Amino acid sequence: MTLEEVVGCNITDTKMDTVSQALEELLVAAQRQDCLTVGVYESAKLMNVDPDCVVLCVLATDEEDQDDIALQIHFTLLQAFCCDNDINILRVSGLRRLAQVLDEPATVDNNEPRDFHCIIVTNPQCQPLKCQALKDVGNYCEESRCKNQWIPYLSLQER
Repeated sequence: MTLEEVVGCNITDTKMDTVSQALEELLVAAQRQDCLTVGVYESAKLMNVDPDCVVLCVLATDEEDQDDIALQIHFTLLQAFCCDNDINILRVSGLRRLAQVLDEPATVDNNEPRDFHCIIVTNPQCQPLKCQALKDVGNYCEESRCKNQWIPYLSLQER
């Protein structure tokens, strides 16, 4: 391994940690301001009704979800919609970490698992979300697109 590869790896790891932290801060801020929609179907309904208010789509999977064909089809459709409507997209792993960040129970009333596979952050025109974390995540998505990585990936670490 060359020095450039070692330094490049450290810079990339640091950048990923910074963006992961910014994403967590953004999700908490959006949740406090009621600008968060959780769930694949709920997110799809919202994007269909008002795509202009959506600023970020977070698609989350873990290894056990990789073989879920229905979920992958939903993700493909959501990604296409987001690309067509200039909505930033992030793929993340770490569903448990998302539940921790949002301080949400992992199950709903009837003991069904909560759907954290898609999370939408909205930014209403009347009361826009103003936080550095939104800018940081948006910049990361834009930088990734400039590198021809249209759907950037983050791994959220348990803490």
